[in-house]
Amino acid sequence: MQIIRINKAQATQDGAGVNISRIAGFDGKSLDPFLMIDELKSDNSSDYMAGFPPHPHRGIETFTYIRKGGFEHQDQMGNKKAIRGGDVQWMSTGRGVIHSEMPLSDAEQGMHGFQIWLNMPAKDKMRAPRYQDTTEHKAPVITTDSGAELKALAGSWQLDGQTIQSPLNDLAGHGAIADVTLPAEQQITLDMSGYGKVLIYIHSGTLADTRLSATYQLELDPAHPVTLQSGAQGAGLLVLAGQPIGEKIAHMGPFVMNTQEELQQAVRDYHAGKFGSI
Repeated sequence: MQIIRINKAQATQDGAGVNISRIAGFDGKSLDPFLMIDELKSDNSSDYMAGFPPHPHRGIETFTYIRKGGFEHQDQMGNKKAIRGGDVQWMSTGRGVIHSEMPLSDAEQGMHGFQIWLNMPAKDKMRAPRYQDTTEHKAPVITTDSGAELKALAGSWQLDGQTIQSPLNDLAGHGAIADVTLPAEQQITLDMSGYGKVLIYIHSGTLADTRLSATYQLELDPAHPVTLQSGAQGAGLLVLAGQPIGEKIAHMGPFVMNTQEELQQAVRDYHAGKFGSI
């Protein structure tokens, strides 16, 4: 594989004081069509128990994947769901969503999960919001003879002659996301040539050929086969792929639009109650 650039997640806080690691790409280029990768990984409940009280969004898609622990999601569309280990949730916020994400009281063994933001093209930013999750139809998995595992969180994936498709297949920018788990010193090769952007986020272990470990993110050239090889302790990786949208971005907190005027209108609409309430 050919690496274009390497980033390292930065420690920060969000919500009501939740400690996370963040890769941000609000320049509209470095991660496009993705905007942000947040990882929450802690066995200390004080890092996450304050959660994410009700807050708005416009112009983005939020993609939440829980590996351990869980949150209760609630929004103004009437959705109220417990999102637990292995579950995925997607919201295409469009013209406006208000939602909360609060830790489940029975999630006592720590938390590990991600929230990924995708940009929406200008033509879709003011459409009606959409919601979908995998609580009833789980993300499919391919397991190779060597014990490597690919879980299709979004989009369609191929590995070792097998093809699987996630129930979530309508992400902005034709986004596709997979969680790959490699045993010690094993490898897989993915053909990502159909995409314009390919990103790898290491959430555990190491990639042997790079010696990079958790919280590092790589951008790869999709024209080259993507060969992922783990180190002596194995590796856990998010693979993110999509087609860049290539539009100007105006960003302010939970709102991502194309112009400053549109951002100001989003603020006015929110304060006027046009996003609804939980």
